[in-house]
Amino acid sequence: MTSLGSAEAAPGERDTGRLVVGETRDGSEFGLPVAVINGAEDGDTLYLQAASDGDELNGVGVLQRVVPQLDPTELAGTILIVGIVNYHAFQVAEHRNPIDDTKMNRTYPGDPEGTSSERIAAATFDVASSADLIVDLHQGSTSRMIDEVRVRCGNRHRLHDQCLELAKAFGCGHVLDQKGPDGQLAREGPDAGVPTVDPELGGCVGWDETSIQAGVEGVFNVLRHYGFLDGTVDIEAQIRASSFEQYGSPCGGLVSMHVDLGERVAAGDEIFTVTDVFGQQKETVTATEQGICWRTRRLPQVATGEYVCSIGTEVDQY
Repeated sequence: MTSLGSAEAAPGERDTGRLVVGETRDGSEFGLPVAVINGAEDGDTLYLQAASDGDELNGVGVLQRVVPQLDPTELAGTILIVGIVNYHAFQVAEHRNPIDDTKMNRTYPGDPEGTSSERIAAATFDVASSADLIVDLHQGSTSRMIDEVRVRCGNRHRLHDQCLELAKAFGCGHVLDQKGPDGQLAREGPDAGVPTVDPELGGCVGWDETSIQAGVEGVFNVLRHYGFLDGTVDIEAQIRASSFEQYGSPCGGLVSMHVDLGERVAAGDEIFTVTDVFGQQKETVTATEQGICWRTRRLPQVATGEYVCSIGTEVDQY
């Protein structure tokens, strides 16, 4: 019997339930939605989670589609799932936990006696760190963004190659291989000895079906590559960036992009133009180095110095 919160499943079974992590402001107990899918055969354990940032919904969409397709009688090993991590932020469709105004994915490994976010992080990290692999589903918040997988442990980490293998198996086509901030699950998981990746499934307001489908395929790629499910995965070369160059607007106005997501740029190429509301050109911004258009703002209006786009740099294939 394998359990996660109130969910319990014997070999060849599945169950859903709640992982209690505290009380709301009226004193009512609340819990995170969880699932256990216990394979009929022995094997490794995969931990999946989504919505540690409350407005990043594509990961929830992935789980909504993946879980019904999984037959535990055909599975080897166990899948442990927390469907919504940032409970309070999800309820109000905000990025940060409104109880303590904290970005959840900066609080790992958490503190069971700490703030609201630290307590949730501690409860979920306790589960994640018991697994053999961790996949933490994200998206680029409300920006426009390519589908990518992030490896955040740093290239000198002892699990770096294993994290890269997991990212390549997921197979979004693009990988950001750059050490992340303290407190990210994709940083703390490898420190606990568990290969961990952070798929960033596009960026949207609401749900993006294309990116959700990329995430569904990614999860099933991982399940097949690591032997949870029968089948093989054609591992293809990924485009990898090791850093970002961010571009802001030199003036206020309306932005027109000259490059689209995923397109390569060379130093000196025009990236975007800013015009006034009547179409009069004010400034054109060019790339300072070669790279790939990785992320752009969604709305065209900008003030002086406001973020416009990111170019992935130090690009290679592996």
